[in-house]
Amino acid sequence: MRRALAIEPRNDKALLHLATVLLDAHKNDEAAATIERAFALNPNSHDVLNVMGRIAFERDKLEEALAYHRRALELKPDLADALNNMGNVLKELGRFDEAREAYLKSLAIDPKSTGTYVNLADSKKFAVGDPHLAAMEAIEQGGEPLSDTDRLQLDFALAKAYADIKDYKRSFAHLARANAAKRAQIAYDETDVLGLFDRIESVFTPALIAQKSAVGDPTRLPIFVIGMPRSGTTLVEQILASHPEVHGAGELRTLNEVLSDVRGPDGGVVPYPDYVRALDARALRQIAARYLEGLRKNAPEAKHITDKMPSNYYFAGLIHLAMPNAIIIHTIRDPVDTCISCFSKLFAAEQNHTYDLAELGRYHRRYRQLMAHWRRVLPKGRILDVRYEDVVADLEGQARRIIAHCGLPWSEACLSFHETERPVRTASASQVRQPIYRTAVGRWRVYEEFLGPLLEALGPLDEAKSG
Repeated sequence: MRRALAIEPRNDKALLHLATVLLDAHKNDEAAATIERAFALNPNSHDVLNVMGRIAFERDKLEEALAYHRRALELKPDLADALNNMGNVLKELGRFDEAREAYLKSLAIDPKSTGTYVNLADSKKFAVGDPHLAAMEAIEQGGEPLSDTDRLQLDFALAKAYADIKDYKRSFAHLARANAAKRAQIAYDETDVLGLFDRIESVFTPALIAQKSAVGDPTRLPIFVIGMPRSGTTLVEQILASHPEVHGAGELRTLNEVLSDVRGPDGGVVPYPDYVRALDARALRQIAARYLEGLRKNAPEAKHITDKMPSNYYFAGLIHLAMPNAIIIHTIRDPVDTCISCFSKLFAAEQNHTYDLAELGRYHRRYRQLMAHWRRVLPKGRILDVRYEDVVADLEGQARRIIAHCGLPWSEACLSFHETERPVRTASASQVRQPIYRTAVGRWRVYEEFLGPLLEALGPLDEAKSG
């Protein structure tokens, strides 16, 4: 595309296609700059406006995204992709009936859009005889060749539908095939990933923690919610975000970006955690300042802002050193429930360890060991463990415990978390709009006969139960 644009720089279609490729590669800033050039050349292109909506969505500008998709549909009412994208925006705004309507309109125009079926499946509960299940089965059995991506999307959607009607054998068959297909598309170096855990533990010794404690920024602005995906992080953040003194910012890449851009004496980037031993008080406060600058952009006037990037558990020790008064809350859920919930999702962002049962189990086991390490080397009580099952069993008791840990006065609004209006940008967007429910506890047992590789890889679960 770039070579084409070097020849013909004012080709709006080439700019549109380049922007789409950049967006798919998660290069959002480059995609935005490219699509703006296309828009300047052709402001009435429905395809350009649709991509502008996708970029706004990725930048958490949901109302702006909605406006772009609506404008695209004014220009081309049968643009199925814009309807599907608009459904995704509406879902994350908590407008589920409108989202479902958008997905259905999209499918009425393009009844073989497997990506839209994935989104629809996430927004509804299927029943026996459901026409959308019949439509997906017809695509599967229709004999027309499907692309690898269409096939795996269809399998994820069918797995959800069969689980809803309690046909768990067929559900898992589709899950297994979908995950195997996704795993074949990605690069996942398990040795490298698990080696990062080893390096973190070797750096963050009790001696290092003692040497560098109490010199960072004293801010109490951030509340970090960490834990495995699908372990209750979104639920805990929604409880917190319902408090009048807390702004829920969702999953932020800010800390990862700051800690991935630490430079050595020669100006080159040094990977985490290799530079931690060399950090002095000034460097730690600089890290905090850069992070806080990005965090405050989400809500400049807020007293507290949540950062619910689950994988910030990699950085718990450095969070403690850079911001010793920042709150850290760690969510824990039954490991097998957590893993099967991950295995059932086609994640929008990279969760490359979740598409093979054995790899997923080994990753979870290593994550548990890291959390045990943080409990050993950080001050007692530094991280509050919150068990998902305990929140389900005693919402008020656990909510009061969470709010007290944050040093906040109690607010009854925290018990009505499902009524809190805010964008939720995670795979749990629909669940946290509902009152507390118990059906996700022990959900793995319906698949138990298929989970041998996972159960073996997880190893003994005593440490998980003890928290």
